[in-house]
Amino acid sequence: MTTSPTATISRTMLAMGFDAPGGPEVLCAEQLAIPQPGPGEVLIRVSHAGVNRPDVIQRQGYYPPPPGASPIPGLEISGHVTALGDGVETVVEGQAVCALVSGGGYAQYCLAQAGHLLPVPAGLSLAEAAAIPETLFTVWHNVFERGWASEGETLLVHGGTSGIGTMAIMLAKAFGISVIATCGSEDKCAAARAIGADHALNYREGDFVEQVKDITHGAGVNIVLDMVSGSYVARNLACLAPDGRHVTIAVLGGMEATINMALVMRNRLTLTGSTLRARSDVFKALLAEEIARNVWPLFEDGTLRPVMDRSFPLAEAAAAHARMEAGDHIGKIVLDCG
Repeated sequence: MTTSPTATISRTMLAMGFDAPGGPEVLCAEQLAIPQPGPGEVLIRVSHAGVNRPDVIQRQGYYPPPPGASPIPGLEISGHVTALGDGVETVVEGQAVCALVSGGGYAQYCLAQAGHLLPVPAGLSLAEAAAIPETLFTVWHNVFERGWASEGETLLVHGGTSGIGTMAIMLAKAFGISVIATCGSEDKCAAARAIGADHALNYREGDFVEQVKDITHGAGVNIVLDMVSGSYVARNLACLAPDGRHVTIAVLGGMEATINMALVMRNRLTLTGSTLRARSDVFKALLAEEIARNVWPLFEDGTLRPVMDRSFPLAEAAAAHARMEAGDHIGKIVLDCG
């Protein structure tokens, strides 16, 4: 391991963890030893950490970290490289980066695989940089790789003003894809349209299946990005055009669904989905390389910027979780760990 000669690293760091699952109030500050990077890893002095729904589910006791990952929540960070593990030659000490991590983001220091880093471009704040990796990696893999999204197609995305939803809208529009988003209020529908959605539907005030049929003149959409599952799956399939793709990335509405398999066969539908956290380091590194080639230039030139909601101090992680669970946020919530 090498460290910058000018770096000053204390022996301990502040982190936000929990002793037992529960509500936001179980998150508490603790002093932990600063981790040391192993081969292929870097140590990052964390500036900001993104807050995501999987963090909430982990805190509730339903989404344990994969083997070997830190038990501290936090799946995406930004900051400066402080130390390099053996064999790392792609970054230098002091470099500003953002990273996808398997855990440990709610802390002043965090380990990351060198292959899972992206450089923070000029003009992008560290707060914004921390709001990108988890949603970008998730949307790119699921919508564009698993869902085969192509220019000229139409995407239906639920939760249009969530972190995933806002990223999905922006990426789809950047690649010539029309977007229909569902949201839970008229204010959120307006926000989704401002972000770029061609249509935004208030699911509390109408049947999105019938509305999608009206918008598409009965043709249906090519892709559904599903974060609800449960009873939504059958409704989503009714929205799909022939050869449509249904991609599930969360099961907030339940893990089981009843579907009409005759409809699947008749319309040649594809049902797929994935989770990212437990995928191998090699897979995530390859995904990072593809994103760096195909998407990161849009962040470098300012074409894309994450939609930001609020920033909370690291010690107020419980308040950040409470805001996410209340469902009032539009875009990304981040923690200021500096």
